[in-house]
Amino acid sequence: MKLSDFYNEVSTRVDTDKTAINAAVTKRVLSEAFLVLAAMDAAELSDTISKGLATAKKKMG
Repeated sequence: MKLSDFYNEVSTRVDTDKTAINAAVTKRVLSEAFLVLAAMDAAELSDTISKGLATAKKKMG
């Protein structure tokens, strides 16, 4: 998946009637998240991604 496709997929999921977050805002937030992740050392990055994926799996059911 291209990074732009990833951004677009996330934008589609978060822009709802309740949140009304547009694609530009979503892309900006994701960009900043990647900057934060890039500043982490490998162990911290791995731990953070692992925890995030575990949380996502719980939400998926």
